Amino acid sequence: MIGRLSGILLEKNPPQLLVDCNGVGYEVNVPMSTFYNLPGLNEKVALLTHLVVREDAHILFGFGTSEERNTFKELIKISGIGARTALSILSGMSVADLAQAVTLQEAGRLTKVPGIGKKTAERLLLELKGKLGADIGATGGAAAASDTSSDVLNALLALGYSDKEALLALKQVPAGSSVSDGIKLALKALSKA
Repeated sequence: MIGRLSGILLEKNPPQLLVDCNGVGYEVNVPMSTFYNLPGLNEKVALLTHLVVREDAHILFGFGTSEERNTFKELIKISGIGARTALSILSGMSVADLAQAVTLQEAGRLTKVPGIGKKTAERLLLELKGKLGADIGATGGAAAASDTSSDVLNALLALGYSDKEALLALKQVPAGSSVSDGIKLALKALSKA
């Protein structure tokens, strides 16, 4: 198994890279989050990797962080989610966003990723629950993941506020508030912003 590559970046053709490691060129597929953080051509690059062996091909996937690689591994364990789909998910949303969607059980955020339908999104949420994003606070979110905060967040999103605005407003809602009070307090915070 190839776990890490370090070498000279020769080509960048999203989502594929060509990395020269002491005279051997490795083709590596990377998510766009990793792609945007790559150095320039002919510069040194180091990637954590995962090798997928299929009947017809050996495909190497590269990641800038261990969190991305671990999430990729969790995604490909799910029935019906292949390596390409997992790469698409990681290209469409950050690991923190995915963890937050899992914590709040928001299938709508996953369906925004190309190739992910409603049923696939629901299966992802079910399979990843408890494995990814157990605590929304740890993923850069707002408050403790509870039914109330999830309902308030969904209400704000339904009213047309962006994820970022809704999460910032949710920070202003004290823990233990009812859903209706939480929505009122969040809207008041949004009106001041």
